[in-house]
Amino acid sequence: MSETTTWTVSGMTCGHCEASVREEISEIPGVTSVEAHHETGAVVVTSDAPLDPAAVAAAVEEAGYALT
Repeated sequence: MSETTTWTVSGMTCGHCEASVREEISEIPGVTSVEAHHETGAVVVTSDAPLDPAAVAAAVEEAGYALT
């Protein structure tokens, strides 16, 4: 059963920002899809199981942004 969670990321201003966040979050084990929207800061993550918020925060930080 998959789980979908919406996170808010600050600092995304363009499509390149979205791509960076998607790429980093996609590397978390269990993640099956990631949608990022710089206009709203929303990042929708679908995974096979609940994700550790610290892992998501670390991935977002690796991309150069922050969870809010």
